[in-house]
Amino acid sequence: MAKTFLLDQYKLPVDVRKDGDGFLAVSPGWEDCYAQGDTAEEAISELVAVASSLVELYREEKLRIPLEISKKAISSENLSFNLPLIVSAN
Repeated sequence: MAKTFLLDQYKLPVDVRKDGDGFLAVSPGWEDCYAQGDTAEEAISELVAVASSLVELYREEKLRIPLEISKKAISSENLSFNLPLIVSAN
C-alpha cells in the first residue's frame, strides 16, 4: 500500500561574504541562521545544516519560521523531488 509523504519546502535566501580568512553565510531576515567556513561552499553547506536544525527547533518551540514555504505531497511508490546541490564550478 502506498503511503503519502508531506514535504515542507522552504526557500532559504543566502548571502555569502568574505570574513577574515574564511567565509560567512547568512540567511537575510533570519538572525539565528548563519554559519562560517574556510570556503564559500563549506559556509553554505554549514548554513543548510544550521537551517535544518533551526526549523526543527522552531517547530518544537512553536516559533514562526521566517521563510517562504510551499507544501508538496508525494507518494511512496514514486518518490520524485528536487534537492539543491551547490558545488563550485571552478
